[in-house]
Amino acid sequence: MSRLFYPRLAATSIRKNAKTYLPYMLTCIITVAMFYMITSLSMNKGISELRGSASIYSVLSLGSWVTGLFALIFLYYTNSFLIKRRKKEFGLYNILGMEKRHLSVMLFFECLFIALVSLVIGLTAGVAFDKLAFLLLLSLFDTKIPLGFEFHWGALLSTLLLFGVIFALLYLKSLFHIHLTKPIELLKGSAMGEREPKTKWLLAILGLLCLGGGYYIAVTTENPAAALAYFFLAVILVIVGTYCLFAASSIALLKFLKKRKRFYYQPRHFISVSGMIYRMKQNAVGLANICILSTMVLVMVSSTLSLYCGLNDIMKTRYPRDILMHTEDCDNASVEALNQAVDSVLGQKNIQEKNRVAYTGLSFGAMQQGSYFNTNPDSTDIVDMNAVVDLVFLPLESFHQLSGTDQVLNNGEILIYSDDRSYPYDTLEVFDLKFTVREKLEQFEQYDLVTANATGTMVYLIVVPDNAAIEQLDQLQQEVYGENASAVEYTLGFDVDAGQGPVVYRELKQTLDTDGRSVRLYCREDQLENAGALYGGLFFIGIFLGMLFLIATILIIYYKQISEGYDDRERFEIMQKVGLDRTEVKRSIRSQVLTVFFLPLITAGVHVIFAFPAITRILLLFGMTNKLLFALCTLGTFLVFALFYALVYGVTAKIYYKIVSSSPTRADE
Repeated sequence: MSRLFYPRLAATSIRKNAKTYLPYMLTCIITVAMFYMITSLSMNKGISELRGSASIYSVLSLGSWVTGLFALIFLYYTNSFLIKRRKKEFGLYNILGMEKRHLSVMLFFECLFIALVSLVIGLTAGVAFDKLAFLLLLSLFDTKIPLGFEFHWGALLSTLLLFGVIFALLYLKSLFHIHLTKPIELLKGSAMGEREPKTKWLLAILGLLCLGGGYYIAVTTENPAAALAYFFLAVILVIVGTYCLFAASSIALLKFLKKRKRFYYQPRHFISVSGMIYRMKQNAVGLANICILSTMVLVMVSSTLSLYCGLNDIMKTRYPRDILMHTEDCDNASVEALNQAVDSVLGQKNIQEKNRVAYTGLSFGAMQQGSYFNTNPDSTDIVDMNAVVDLVFLPLESFHQLSGTDQVLNNGEILIYSDDRSYPYDTLEVFDLKFTVREKLEQFEQYDLVTANATGTMVYLIVVPDNAAIEQLDQLQQEVYGENASAVEYTLGFDVDAGQGPVVYRELKQTLDTDGRSVRLYCREDQLENAGALYGGLFFIGIFLGMLFLIATILIIYYKQISEGYDDRERFEIMQKVGLDRTEVKRSIRSQVLTVFFLPLITAGVHVIFAFPAITRILLLFGMTNKLLFALCTLGTFLVFALFYALVYGVTAKIYYKIVSSSPTRADE
């Protein structure tokens, strides 16, 4: 036997199964190219010249890991479609005398050819488009674009290593499948029918419970920190619920349609419903995968887009004044010296300040249990993340300066305010102190300024009678929290004209460093550039991974359509022989598409609607408070994705029609 026999046989097999292999190889090529590009970007030295380069490198490195893991899982999953389509061919080879060890050699060369083509073309495309990806990333930061080109050997070696392992695993999986299957099962494998599945009510109930649990967590979790902690649990529950519901509810839906005689006993509905009901076990998994990937695309792109577009609003929320400074030196002499230093700098630069604010305050976390705020969570069996709050205490003097009011408080009395929820109790107890609520404030215009440094959790603003009460609270929280305790801080902030912030910031920083003062100094415009690096990087990764997941969705849709097309071809051929014309075939295909086709998209939309409250609270941790912007980004992303989804399904439906309307011999050629 010629040494080239198996390589030629492998090449011929790939060529004759082009409809199955070409989309798979194209996906491998794109995945290789995208992994190389994201890995190369994470090694690009040009990024180090950007503000916030550390954040960008971290985000790109995370994106590289996610891309690699996704490539491993997805290519391993889609390989099962190839094996299914080739079962009959492998069985025929086996019956004609080719032993399984010979099939193993042929499969080795097939896998080798696919790996070589994917790596060569993918790496070539990755290297070619690497500079374009770098330029797109830089365009998000409004920075100068450097000339030149970088090639990263580390990215090349990482790509070769990862995909070498992936293709080796795919080959071993094929061997394992071939060696454990009998020849007759291989011969009939791709055409083996299924019994009519029973409606699995327990699975449906489990799916509803999981889905309901995930939705409940997403909707009812009010604390942003809790929303982040519980979000992954909600995601897992929704994923499990999606698989269960598609596996059980889709069968129930088809059986319901089958019982509706007026609907079922029509040529286009009869063929589509009867065909789908027998293969819904495998169909449900594909539909669930499409739904989950669609949800991932929608959530990822909409959230990162809203963060990037809302960057200015985020900075205004986090830094309510152009210049902000915080110091723990709160005695009168230090406060007076700090104000004099600020006035001196502004005078030297002839800059006028606006909207100046100054106050002293103390903040720390606690767990609310009615009117008692527990500062020792270890004393409870369960830490309720929804009950975790931030307590911000102001002396009455600072409150007067901020609000312009003249309330009076006796010892043990407080004023309380929060824009997230009303405080329904008449007392407040923290540590061993018990306060009486004199007034529940209906509004406080400077609330956002005072709570700008909060952790994103629920915040109560509490006004106490004097500095002595602040010092007492500080001493108690120092004893409880130890090295993790907060400190009483004096905050000073003001606005200046556009473009003057960085000038004042640099001069103040130099003055304060020279004086040896311990002051945390922030400039909104300066922080805007740093935050732009992080959010711009997140947006880039969101688009990048969104494209990757979109490609995966397209491939699953494609394989779902051609797999069903080959399964339905003989059935449609028989129906045409007994009088079904091509027009009825098209109507039947359209009915089949519309019956199950848009379920993943609709379900993904429902997932996003219920996830919306949780995601908005998580975005609060990033300073994103503009819910309308996020809603518009989500709606726009969904509409664009739905349009693209419909176009992809329209194209694959035509491929499906060509398969089922052709004879088995012609279609296999």
